[in-house]
Amino acid sequence: MKKVIQKCARLVVFISILTLYCTSTVYAAGGDMFTVADDIIRTVYNSIAGISTALAGLMSAVAVIGAKMSNNQHKVDQAWDWLKRVWIAWAVINGIGAFIAYVRPLLDGYNTLP
Repeated sequence: MKKVIQKCARLVVFISILTLYCTSTVYAAGGDMFTVADDIIRTVYNSIAGISTALAGLMSAVAVIGAKMSNNQHKVDQAWDWLKRVWIAWAVINGIGAFIAYVRPLLDGYNTLP
Protein backbone atom coordinates (compact mmCIF):
# COMPACT_ATOMS: atom_id res chain seq x y z
CA MET A 1 0.00 0.00 0.00
CA LYS A 2 2.88 2.33 0.78
CA LYS A 3 4.36 1.83 -2.71
CA VAL A 4 1.02 2.74 -4.31
CA ILE A 5 0.89 5.99 -2.36
CA GLN A 6 4.49 6.79 -3.34
CA LYS A 7 3.74 6.15 -7.00
CA CYS A 8 0.62 8.33 -6.84
CA ALA A 9 2.61 11.11 -5.18
CA ARG A 10 5.27 10.90 -7.90
CA LEU A 11 2.58 11.01 -10.57
CA VAL A 12 1.01 14.12 -9.01
CA VAL A 13 4.40 15.84 -8.82
CA PHE A 14 5.17 14.90 -12.43
CA ILE A 15 1.81 16.20 -13.68
CA SER A 16 2.23 19.40 -11.67
CA ILE A 17 5.67 20.06 -13.14
CA LEU A 18 4.41 19.25 -16.62
CA THR A 19 1.49 21.65 -16.18
CA LEU A 20 3.76 24.44 -15.01
CA TYR A 21 6.10 23.85 -17.91
CA CYS A 22 3.28 23.92 -20.46
CA THR A 23 1.73 27.12 -19.11
CA SER A 24 5.07 28.89 -19.06
CA THR A 25 5.48 28.03 -22.73
CA VAL A 26 2.12 29.62 -23.55
CA TYR A 27 3.00 32.79 -21.67
CA ALA A 28 6.34 32.98 -23.46
CA ALA A 29 4.66 32.75 -26.88
CA GLY A 30 3.52 36.37 -26.83
CA GLY A 31 0.34 37.89 -28.16
CA ASP A 32 -3.15 37.48 -26.81
CA MET A 33 -4.83 34.21 -25.98
CA PHE A 34 -6.62 33.92 -29.32
CA THR A 35 -3.48 34.44 -31.40
CA VAL A 36 -1.58 31.82 -29.43
CA ALA A 37 -4.51 29.38 -29.66
CA ASP A 38 -4.79 29.97 -33.40
CA ASP A 39 -1.08 29.26 -33.88
CA ILE A 40 -1.30 26.07 -31.83
CA ILE A 41 -4.38 24.84 -33.68
CA ARG A 42 -2.81 25.53 -37.08
CA THR A 43 0.42 23.76 -36.16
CA VAL A 44 -1.37 20.71 -34.79
CA TYR A 45 -3.79 20.51 -37.71
CA ASN A 46 -1.03 20.86 -40.31
CA SER A 47 0.87 18.04 -38.62
CA ILE A 48 -2.22 15.82 -38.55
CA ALA A 49 -3.08 16.59 -42.18
CA GLY A 50 0.46 15.85 -43.32
CA ILE A 51 0.62 12.57 -41.45
CA SER A 52 -2.85 11.54 -42.62
CA THR A 53 -1.92 12.22 -46.25
CA ALA A 54 1.19 10.07 -46.01
CA LEU A 55 -0.69 7.29 -44.23
CA ALA A 56 -3.59 7.45 -46.69
CA GLY A 57 -1.16 6.96 -49.56
CA LEU A 58 0.54 4.07 -47.80
CA MET A 59 -2.72 2.38 -46.81
CA SER A 60 -4.11 2.87 -50.32
CA ALA A 61 -1.10 1.10 -51.75
CA VAL A 62 -1.46 -1.74 -49.23
CA ALA A 63 -5.17 -2.10 -50.00
CA VAL A 64 -4.65 -2.14 -53.77
CA ILE A 65 -1.80 -4.64 -53.54
CA GLY A 66 -3.89 -6.78 -51.20
CA ALA A 67 -6.82 -6.68 -53.60
CA LYS A 68 -4.71 -7.49 -56.68
CA MET A 69 -2.74 -10.31 -55.09
CA SER A 70 -5.61 -12.08 -53.36
CA ASN A 71 -7.32 -15.06 -54.93
CA ASN A 72 -10.33 -14.94 -52.61
CA GLN A 73 -13.21 -12.69 -53.73
CA HIS A 74 -14.25 -11.99 -50.12
CA LYS A 75 -10.77 -10.65 -49.29
CA VAL A 76 -10.76 -8.57 -52.47
CA ASP A 77 -14.08 -6.99 -51.48
CA GLN A 78 -12.74 -6.32 -47.99
CA ALA A 79 -9.65 -4.64 -49.44
CA TRP A 80 -11.75 -2.33 -51.65
CA ASP A 81 -14.00 -1.50 -48.69
CA TRP A 82 -10.92 -0.70 -46.64
CA LEU A 83 -9.65 1.52 -49.45
CA LYS A 84 -12.95 3.42 -49.49
CA ARG A 85 -12.77 3.94 -45.73
CA VAL A 86 -9.21 5.27 -45.99
CA TRP A 87 -10.22 7.77 -48.67
CA ILE A 88 -13.31 8.86 -46.74
CA ALA A 89 -11.27 9.38 -43.55
CA TRP A 90 -8.66 11.36 -45.47
CA ALA A 91 -11.37 13.51 -47.08
CA VAL A 92 -12.96 14.20 -43.70
CA ILE A 93 -9.65 15.18 -42.08
CA ASN A 94 -8.73 17.51 -44.94
CA GLY A 95 -12.32 18.74 -45.20
CA ILE A 96 -12.12 20.00 -41.64
CA GLY A 97 -9.26 22.29 -42.67
CA ALA A 98 -11.16 23.54 -45.70
CA PHE A 99 -14.26 24.16 -43.58
CA ILE A 100 -12.29 26.09 -40.98
CA ALA A 101 -10.55 28.12 -43.68
CA TYR A 102 -13.96 29.03 -45.13
CA VAL A 103 -15.79 29.69 -41.83
CA ARG A 104 -12.99 31.53 -40.00
CA PRO A 105 -13.31 34.79 -41.99
CA LEU A 106 -17.04 34.80 -41.22
CA LEU A 107 -16.31 34.70 -37.49
CA ASP A 108 -13.69 37.46 -37.36
CA GLY A 109 -14.49 39.96 -34.64
CA TYR A 110 -16.26 37.48 -32.36
CA ASN A 111 -13.08 36.58 -30.49
CA THR A 112 -13.13 39.63 -28.25
CA LEU A 113 -14.03 39.59 -24.61
CA PRO A 114 -16.69 42.06 -23.45
